[in-house]
Amino acid sequence: MIIANTDAKIATHEQAAHLLAGARDEGHVVVLTNGVFDLLHLGHVRYLQEARTLGDLLVVGLNDDQSTRRIKGRARPLVPLDERAVVVAALECVDLVVSFGEDTAEALVTELQPDVYVKGGDYNPRAAPGQKGFLPEAACVARYGGRVVILSYLPGHSTSTLVHLIVSRYTK
Repeated sequence: MIIANTDAKIATHEQAAHLLAGARDEGHVVVLTNGVFDLLHLGHVRYLQEARTLGDLLVVGLNDDQSTRRIKGRARPLVPLDERAVVVAALECVDLVVSFGEDTAEALVTELQPDVYVKGGDYNPRAAPGQKGFLPEAACVARYGGRVVILSYLPGHSTSTLVHLIVSRYTK
């Protein structure tokens, strides 16, 4: 499935579920990842490119603005959801973008049931609740027989690092 129009790559949950069911019927491997993807940077791009190599379709779940504030603090997101969705959808490696309002992607994973669920190296699918790196979506993936893949983390390339750099350079 190749969608050339960026706006057409932004879908509701219902649209995504329908498109992915059709793709699976055709034998395509569906990959899902999720996050805020605020201030897109090299770490994000490399991560999404690598995630895309794990299947035929890459779906990116974006935290909406309210869940981003709960997770990252009241100063985030810096870029609103509708703009983040367009930027992420514009990437060639991304096939579909869908937003969600929960603090974790458990409901989205359960609904879309990707063949492969991908997260970055700061997560650990074997960590217990409350432990560093806990990945609540791993249990959802296990229930339907999918696979969790943890990709390596590109040190020094995070939105938080970028925000701190901007603040330090422009507040002197």
